[in-house]
Amino acid sequence: MTEYQFFFNLATAVAGVTFGWILNTIWGSLKDLQAADKALVDKVASIEVLVAGRYVTRDEFNTSLNAIFTKLDRIQDLISQKADK
Repeated sequence: MTEYQFFFNLATAVAGVTFGWILNTIWGSLKDLQAADKALVDKVASIEVLVAGRYVTRDEFNTSLNAIFTKLDRIQDLISQKADK
């Protein structure tokens, strides 16, 4: 009878060690995935800040638009002078 008890204890110990090793491996993998996820979130957040970091102000936009319209008016005047000849 003690022989069976020894084998039962040995099988239980082996199963416990195996189960513990599997849980430790899963826990380590989970930690690695969480670290990779955090790094990815930080990278996406930095790209978001880079893209939306600075918008054109209304004054800058109006200045650029006025410069474009001035050039277009000059081109139109040159075309009108060319057509009058």
